[in-house]
Amino acid sequence: MPFVKVYEFSGERAGEMELPAAIFDVPVHMPAIHQVVVAHLANCRQGTHSTKTRGDVSGGGKKPWRQKHTGRARQGSTRSPIWVHGGVAHGPHPRDYHQRINKKVRQLALKSVLSDKVRDDLMSVVKGFDTIDKPSTKAIKNLFTALGLEKKTLVIYHNNAFNVTRSVRNLPGAKCINVASINVYDILNAKNLIVTPEVVAKIEEVYSR
Repeated sequence: MPFVKVYEFSGERAGEMELPAAIFDVPVHMPAIHQVVVAHLANCRQGTHSTKTRGDVSGGGKKPWRQKHTGRARQGSTRSPIWVHGGVAHGPHPRDYHQRINKKVRQLALKSVLSDKVRDDLMSVVKGFDTIDKPSTKAIKNLFTALGLEKKTLVIYHNNAFNVTRSVRNLPGAKCINVASINVYDILNAKNLIVTPEVVAKIEEVYSR
Protein backbone atom coordinates (compact mmCIF):
# COMPACT_ATOMS: atom_id res chain seq x y z
CA MET A 1 0.00 0.00 0.00
CA PRO A 2 1.32 3.49 -0.83
CA PHE A 3 1.89 6.04 1.90
CA VAL A 4 2.05 9.83 1.80
CA LYS A 5 3.53 12.28 4.29
CA VAL A 6 1.12 14.30 6.41
CA TYR A 7 1.93 17.80 7.69
CA GLU A 8 0.29 20.36 9.91
CA PHE A 9 -0.38 23.78 8.40
CA SER A 10 2.61 25.06 10.35
CA GLY A 11 4.84 22.72 8.31
CA GLU A 12 5.48 20.23 11.12
CA ARG A 13 5.46 16.55 10.24
CA ALA A 14 2.32 14.80 11.50
CA GLY A 15 2.94 11.23 10.39
CA GLU A 16 1.88 9.29 7.32
CA MET A 17 -1.39 8.38 5.64
CA GLU A 18 -2.11 5.12 3.90
CA LEU A 19 -3.61 5.54 0.44
CA PRO A 20 -5.80 3.13 -1.52
CA ALA A 21 -3.63 1.21 -3.95
CA ALA A 22 -6.43 1.05 -6.53
CA ILE A 23 -6.07 4.80 -7.06
CA PHE A 24 -2.59 5.83 -5.92
CA ASP A 25 -0.54 2.79 -6.93
CA VAL A 26 -1.44 1.96 -10.52
CA PRO A 27 0.93 1.69 -13.51
CA VAL A 28 1.32 4.86 -15.53
CA HIS A 29 -0.71 4.60 -18.73
CA MET A 30 0.84 7.13 -21.11
CA PRO A 31 -1.63 6.72 -24.01
CA ALA A 32 -4.55 7.51 -21.71
CA ILE A 33 -2.74 10.52 -20.22
CA HIS A 34 -1.88 11.85 -23.68
CA GLN A 35 -5.43 11.44 -24.95
CA VAL A 36 -6.95 13.19 -21.93
CA VAL A 37 -4.49 16.11 -22.02
CA VAL A 38 -5.03 16.67 -25.75
CA ALA A 39 -8.79 16.65 -25.22
CA HIS A 40 -8.50 19.01 -22.24
CA LEU A 41 -6.50 21.56 -24.22
CA ALA A 42 -8.85 21.23 -27.19
CA ASN A 43 -11.89 21.78 -24.98
CA CYS A 44 -10.31 24.95 -23.61
CA ARG A 45 -10.31 26.49 -27.09
CA GLN A 46 -13.18 28.88 -27.74
CA GLY A 47 -13.16 28.35 -31.47
CA THR A 48 -14.32 31.92 -32.12
CA HIS A 49 -11.58 32.76 -34.62
CA SER A 50 -12.98 34.12 -37.86
CA THR A 51 -11.79 35.70 -41.12
CA LYS A 52 -13.65 37.26 -44.03
CA THR A 53 -13.61 35.65 -47.45
CA ARG A 54 -13.84 37.71 -50.63
CA GLY A 55 -17.59 37.37 -50.41
CA ASP A 56 -17.72 38.87 -46.90
CA VAL A 57 -15.57 41.96 -47.53
CA SER A 58 -17.56 45.05 -48.46
CA GLY A 59 -16.95 46.64 -51.85
CA GLY A 60 -15.32 45.13 -54.90
CA GLY A 61 -18.42 45.10 -57.04
CA LYS A 62 -16.85 47.13 -59.80
CA LYS A 63 -14.35 45.60 -62.19
CA PRO A 64 -11.01 47.45 -61.64
CA TRP A 65 -10.27 47.81 -65.37
CA ARG A 66 -11.45 46.37 -68.59
CA GLN A 67 -10.67 42.78 -69.45
CA LYS A 68 -8.32 43.32 -72.42
CA HIS A 69 -5.83 45.72 -73.99
CA THR A 70 -4.48 47.30 -70.79
CA GLY A 71 -1.23 45.36 -70.54
CA ARG A 72 -2.17 44.21 -67.04
CA ALA A 73 -3.48 40.93 -65.72
CA ARG A 74 -7.24 40.55 -65.82
CA GLN A 75 -9.01 41.34 -62.58
CA GLY A 76 -12.65 41.02 -61.66
CA SER A 77 -12.71 42.47 -58.15
CA THR A 78 -10.60 44.55 -55.78
CA ARG A 79 -11.56 42.18 -52.97
CA SER A 80 -9.64 39.21 -54.34
CA PRO A 81 -7.28 37.61 -51.77
CA ILE A 82 -4.27 38.83 -53.76
CA TRP A 83 -5.32 42.46 -53.35
CA VAL A 84 -4.66 44.70 -50.36
CA HIS A 85 -7.88 44.98 -48.33
CA GLY A 86 -9.14 41.87 -50.07
CA GLY A 87 -10.61 38.78 -48.47
CA VAL A 88 -8.65 35.93 -46.88
CA ALA A 89 -8.24 32.67 -48.73
CA HIS A 90 -8.70 29.50 -46.68
CA GLY A 91 -8.70 31.42 -43.38
CA PRO A 92 -10.03 30.08 -40.07
CA HIS A 93 -13.74 30.16 -39.28
CA PRO A 94 -15.67 29.48 -36.06
CA ARG A 95 -15.70 25.81 -35.16
CA ASP A 96 -16.12 23.48 -32.21
CA TYR A 97 -12.92 21.77 -31.01
CA HIS A 98 -14.62 19.72 -28.30
CA GLN A 99 -13.45 16.13 -27.89
CA ARG A 100 -15.27 13.46 -25.91
CA ILE A 101 -13.28 11.07 -23.74
CA ASN A 102 -14.50 7.77 -22.39
CA LYS A 103 -15.11 7.86 -18.62
CA LYS A 104 -12.83 4.89 -17.95
CA VAL A 105 -10.01 6.49 -19.93
CA ARG A 106 -10.33 9.73 -17.91
CA GLN A 107 -10.25 7.81 -14.64
CA LEU A 108 -7.26 5.74 -15.74
CA ALA A 109 -5.34 8.87 -16.71
CA LEU A 110 -6.13 10.58 -13.40
CA LYS A 111 -5.12 7.53 -11.37
CA SER A 112 -1.90 7.32 -13.39
CA VAL A 113 -0.80 10.90 -12.68
CA LEU A 114 -1.78 10.67 -9.00
CA SER A 115 0.17 7.43 -8.63
CA ASP A 116 3.17 9.00 -10.33
CA LYS A 117 3.15 11.94 -7.90
CA VAL A 118 2.98 9.60 -4.91
CA ARG A 119 5.81 7.39 -6.19
CA ASP A 120 8.03 10.42 -6.79
CA ASP A 121 7.21 11.78 -3.31
CA LEU A 122 5.75 14.96 -4.82
CA MET A 123 2.39 14.76 -3.07
CA SER A 124 1.77 15.90 0.51
CA VAL A 125 -1.27 15.94 2.76
CA VAL A 126 -1.67 19.12 4.80
CA LYS A 127 -4.13 19.55 7.66
CA GLY A 128 -5.39 22.78 9.17
CA PHE A 129 -6.09 24.99 6.17
CA ASP A 130 -9.23 26.11 8.01
CA THR A 131 -7.01 28.10 10.40
CA ILE A 132 -6.80 30.79 7.68
CA ASP A 133 -9.52 33.20 8.77
CA LYS A 134 -8.66 35.76 6.08
CA PRO A 135 -6.67 35.81 2.82
CA SER A 136 -2.99 35.56 3.68
CA THR A 137 -0.40 34.97 1.00
CA LYS A 138 2.30 35.07 3.67
CA ALA A 139 0.77 32.08 5.48
CA ILE A 140 0.76 29.97 2.31
CA LYS A 141 4.28 31.08 1.42
CA ASN A 142 5.52 30.05 4.87
CA LEU A 143 3.88 26.65 4.37
CA PHE A 144 5.56 26.18 0.98
CA THR A 145 8.91 27.20 2.46
CA ALA A 146 8.54 24.78 5.37
CA LEU A 147 7.77 21.94 2.94
CA GLY A 148 10.59 22.93 0.59
CA LEU A 149 8.30 23.64 -2.34
CA GLU A 150 10.02 26.06 -4.71
CA LYS A 151 8.50 25.23 -8.10
CA LYS A 152 4.93 25.04 -9.38
CA THR A 153 2.56 23.84 -6.69
CA LEU A 154 -1.06 22.78 -7.06
CA VAL A 155 -3.31 22.92 -3.99
CA ILE A 156 -6.45 20.79 -4.20
CA TYR A 157 -9.01 21.83 -1.61
CA HIS A 158 -12.19 20.08 -0.50
CA ASN A 159 -14.55 23.07 -0.81
CA ASN A 160 -14.77 26.52 -2.31
CA ALA A 161 -12.70 28.21 0.38
CA PHE A 162 -12.45 31.90 -0.45
CA ASN A 163 -9.57 32.55 1.95
CA VAL A 164 -7.44 29.65 0.70
CA THR A 165 -8.02 30.43 -2.98
CA ARG A 166 -7.18 34.11 -2.56
CA SER A 167 -4.09 33.27 -0.50
CA VAL A 168 -2.65 30.80 -3.01
CA ARG A 169 -3.26 32.68 -6.25
CA ASN A 170 -0.82 35.50 -5.46
CA LEU A 171 2.17 33.15 -5.42
CA PRO A 172 3.95 32.70 -8.78
CA GLY A 173 3.33 29.23 -10.20
CA ALA A 174 0.84 28.29 -7.46
CA LYS A 175 -2.76 27.36 -8.15
CA CYS A 176 -5.71 26.23 -6.02
CA ILE A 177 -8.62 24.19 -7.37
CA ASN A 178 -11.60 22.45 -5.85
CA VAL A 179 -11.56 18.66 -5.73
CA ALA A 180 -14.64 18.71 -7.98
CA SER A 181 -12.48 20.33 -10.68
CA ILE A 182 -9.55 17.94 -10.38
CA ASN A 183 -8.03 17.17 -13.78
CA VAL A 184 -5.02 15.48 -15.34
CA TYR A 185 -3.61 18.61 -16.99
CA ASP A 186 -3.33 20.71 -13.81
CA ILE A 187 -1.68 17.83 -11.93
CA LEU A 188 0.84 17.27 -14.72
CA ASN A 189 1.51 20.98 -15.08
CA ALA A 190 2.42 21.29 -11.39
CA LYS A 191 5.63 20.02 -9.87
CA ASN A 192 4.23 19.50 -6.37
CA LEU A 193 0.80 18.51 -5.18
CA ILE A 194 -0.82 19.47 -1.86
CA VAL A 195 -4.13 17.96 -0.78
CA THR A 196 -6.17 17.84 2.40
CA PRO A 197 -7.34 14.66 4.16
CA GLU A 198 -10.87 15.46 2.99
CA VAL A 199 -9.67 15.54 -0.62
CA VAL A 200 -8.12 12.08 -0.28
CA ALA A 201 -11.38 10.77 1.17
CA LYS A 202 -13.40 12.34 -1.65
CA ILE A 203 -11.10 10.93 -4.35
CA GLU A 204 -11.36 7.50 -2.76
CA GLU A 205 -15.14 7.78 -2.57
CA VAL A 206 -15.51 8.76 -6.23
CA TYR A 207 -12.85 6.66 -7.93
CA SER A 208 -13.02 3.45 -5.92
CA ARG A 209 -16.33 2.49 -7.47
